[in-house]
Amino acid sequence: MKQVYFISDAHLGSWAIDHRRMQERRLVRFLDDIKDKAQAVYMLGDMFDYWYEYKYVVPKGYTRFLGKISELTDRGVEVHYFIGNHDIWMFGYLERECGVILHKEPVTVEIMGKEFFLAHGDGLGDPSRKFRFLRKVFRNRTCQFLFSLLPTRWSLWLGHSWAKKSMQNHRLRGIERYLGEDKEYEILFAKDYLKSHPDINYFIFGHRHLELDLMLTHSSRLLIIGDWITQYTYVVFDGKTLTMHNYLEGGDNK
Repeated sequence: MKQVYFISDAHLGSWAIDHRRMQERRLVRFLDDIKDKAQAVYMLGDMFDYWYEYKYVVPKGYTRFLGKISELTDRGVEVHYFIGNHDIWMFGYLERECGVILHKEPVTVEIMGKEFFLAHGDGLGDPSRKFRFLRKVFRNRTCQFLFSLLPTRWSLWLGHSWAKKSMQNHRLRGIERYLGEDKEYEILFAKDYLKSHPDINYFIFGHRHLELDLMLTHSSRLLIIGDWITQYTYVVFDGKTLTMHNYLEGGDNK
């Protein structure tokens, strides 16, 4: 039986990542390794550090990654792409050209008889007023239209600069460290959500750049699946078990 894979937070193209070309190649080799074993791949957001589609223009680069996604979908592998907080501005290109299934909101889906709640994770219970305000601005259609009127070279520079500064600030402030079960917003959200949706077997999130595997109840489990910057983590579901791995080139990757 073929398997289902979950990955998140590659932040491809980030100006804060010195090894970004090697990073993209490593991700592509991983996708190539699983192409015969996967029935679906779920990319849970922020695969790009900054992405903005214009009507006739998309950001240059990422050709290896986009080509591999297209190869997967051409082979009949479902590729689900969830927008994150860095790659919100997708307006059909990946769907038309690469064959992905795009999700702009969290999704509950049945996979091989189990109920999954899938999301990037941004905005789930986060009380930060600044973050919630920026999230509304970035998702506002009028603001998106006004931003699109900027010359492309200005908007791309602004987007990449903002994303670089955000990542550097997170590292300096230690935001990517585990805050504890009683403070992690994604955990608090999942626990609250279970009160009205007790049939969820697995919550899988990205966004926090943590590797976390936590039992919430005897039948419900939460995973935050790290990143593809330093951890190279992915999750596999074979219909019976759900496991998290770190990708090792040339290793025995499932």
